[in-house]
Amino acid sequence: MESEEGKGSTFYFTIPYISVKEENTEIKDVDSSEIKEVQMKNLKILLAEDDEISYSFLKITMQKIGKEVLHAITGVEAIEACRSNPDLDLVLMDIRMPEMDGNEATRQIRRFNKDVIIIAQTGYAYAGDSEKAKEAGYTDYITKPINITLLFEMIKKYINK
Repeated sequence: MESEEGKGSTFYFTIPYISVKEENTEIKDVDSSEIKEVQMKNLKILLAEDDEISYSFLKITMQKIGKEVLHAITGVEAIEACRSNPDLDLVLMDIRMPEMDGNEATRQIRRFNKDVIIIAQTGYAYAGDSEKAKEAGYTDYITKPINITLLFEMIKKYINK
């Protein structure tokens, strides 16, 4: 501490800092041949997402592999979209949505469509969520921020079966 009468005081302090090893978060570019391989399927995709920014990102990304991209803002809308479009190939389902969450929407969709690929996506990832997602009937699970390469690999795995 330094203090000078009539001028003021200056205080110095230190805060302990523990360095955290950074993970390698490098995201490689998606190989265009991977996209083309999935694209040949001309997928019909439903994006069940209430966040406008997430939806915009996913829409731009999914238009690369989809012939048609539909949108639902609530779990109830997602169920209706699946009922009205039995030819859906893929649903990207946000877990947290208004009116009805993605888990309950997926359970209800599975009552009338056991085959559609439903991938859970969430920014609120906790230990055990992957298991809960499987129990709800999702085909797979991905966390936000979404790694596009990982998402395309995941889609390719299920579409090309």
